[in-house]
Amino acid sequence: MSSDDEFCECRPLGFIIGLPFAVLSLVLSLIGAIFWVIGSILNCCCPCCICCTGLVNVGVSMVKLPVRVLRWFIGQIPC
Repeated sequence: MSSDDEFCECRPLGFIIGLPFAVLSLVLSLIGAIFWVIGSILNCCCPCCICCTGLVNVGVSMVKLPVRVLRWFIGQIPC
């Protein structure tokens, strides 16, 4: 057992408290998915345009947002 995270696997209170914020970030992730698709299409049409790559990276980070929000809320609850 190398870290304290192994002892604190079950934190249902953090999940329940973070759920409304995760739903909000889910909406943002859907917007991020749209950015991702548009950026990918633009990047295929014009690969020399560096701003399309930035748009794709923003979209990917927005898609990962709900998981990061829930992990942050769960991490805030002490064991």
